[in-house]
Amino acid sequence: MPDVDLKDQVEQVGRDRRGRFRKGRSGNPVGRPRGIPNPTTRAAALLLDGEAEGLTRKAVELALAGDAAALRLCLDRVLGPRRGRPVALALPPIDSAADLVGAMAAVAAAAGSGAITPDEALALSQMADAFARSLAAREEERRRQRHAEFYAKSAKSAPG
Repeated sequence: MPDVDLKDQVEQVGRDRRGRFRKGRSGNPVGRPRGIPNPTTRAAALLLDGEAEGLTRKAVELALAGDAAALRLCLDRVLGPRRGRPVALALPPIDSAADLVGAMAAVAAAAGSGAITPDEALALSQMADAFARSLAAREEERRRQRHAEFYAKSAKSAPG
């Protein structure tokens, strides 16, 4: 009998039959609210408060003196992360799905020779895939139009 009481107590505190907390239920519902930083983070922020200018100046001085880590830090702040670049790659004209084979061969050759990065090759292949889907959609629309025209002509010519 005491086991049943224990199961009821476990279920009352928001746990399932195996003793785990149910999804969306916290083990400490009155814990630290969201958005409140960790006490260590707050202490570090208080120590650095007002020192940003001096620290920045020191990082620049170290970078200019040849410290690679400081140089990387400064350049990352000035330039920011590189996101994409124009790719100079001669691709054949793409007018049909058959033309995509040549285009993808050019992309693969450029990636293989190091002219473009694997990420750039992936982006170009995804673009080619989107182009193939748009070609297929255009072809499907043309097929539907031909189908509708055929039935419109046969309805007019049918004896009635």
